[in-house]
Amino acid sequence: MSQPEPEDELAGTEQPFVAHLVELRDRLIKAIIAIGIAAAVLALYPGPSAMYDVLAAPLVAQLPKGATLIATNVISPFVVPLKILFMAAFMVALPVVLYQVWAFVAPGLYSHEKRLVLPLVISSTILFLAGVAFCYYFVFGQVFKFIQSFAPKSITAAPDIEEYLSFVIGMFLAFGLAFEVPVAVILLVRMGVVSVQQLRQWRGYFWVVAAVGTALVTPPDAGSMLILLTVVGGLYEVGILAAQLFVKRTAAPEEPAAADSGGA
Repeated sequence: MSQPEPEDELAGTEQPFVAHLVELRDRLIKAIIAIGIAAAVLALYPGPSAMYDVLAAPLVAQLPKGATLIATNVISPFVVPLKILFMAAFMVALPVVLYQVWAFVAPGLYSHEKRLVLPLVISSTILFLAGVAFCYYFVFGQVFKFIQSFAPKSITAAPDIEEYLSFVIGMFLAFGLAFEVPVAVILLVRMGVVSVQQLRQWRGYFWVVAAVGTALVTPPDAGSMLILLTVVGGLYEVGILAAQLFVKRTAAPEEPAAADSGGA
C-alpha cells in the first residue's frame, strides 16, 4: 500500500501578484521611514559634521601637526557630511530594514528554510559590522601611519574629503565582505556545491588565496598582514564547523542531512 504524500505546508498560502506588490510597497515605505527617523535623530545629535570628524579621526591622527583635510569642490563641505549622515542612518535602521525583508519573504518559506535564512541574515549583518569595525579601529591606523612614514618632508599632506570618503567606503566594503567567509561557507555546503570534507581538503589552497588577498588590501606591513590573514583564516575554520552543525539542523524533513558528506 503506497504511503500518502506529505501535505505541503505552504498549500493555500498563495496570494495574487498585486497583493505581493502592495505588501512590498508597504515594507519599503516602513524601511524608508525607519531610515528617515534615524537620519533626523542623527542630524540633531551628533550631527553630520561631527560624524565626519569621527570618520576622519584615524587619518587626522597621522597627519602632520596642524594639517587638515581639504574640500576641492564648492559643495563638498555640505554633500559629504550629508552622505555620511544617511550611511549612518541606514546602519542604525538596519535591524528594521532586515525585519521588513524577513517579514516579506518568510510567508513563502518552509519551516526548515526559515531556520536557515533568519540566522544567516542576523549573522551576516553582525559579521559585516565586525569587519567594518576591524577596518576602522585597526587597519586604518596601520595604513595611514605607513603612508605618512613615506611622505617626503617637502610635501604637506592635505587629503580631499570626497576622495577620503570614497577610500573609506571601499575599505569598509572589502573588510565587511571578507568577514562574511563563514556565511559563504555555510551557503556553499547547504546548496550542495561543496561538502565539509572538500572544504577541509582545500584548506591549504584557501590560505594561499587569503594570503594574496590580505597582501593586496593591507599595507606592506608584516604585522597587519599577519593579523588579517589569521582573522580570515580563522573565519574559514569557523565556517567549516558551523556548516557541519548548522546545515544538518536546517535540512528538510525528507532530506538526509548531508553537511558532512564525503566523510567527517
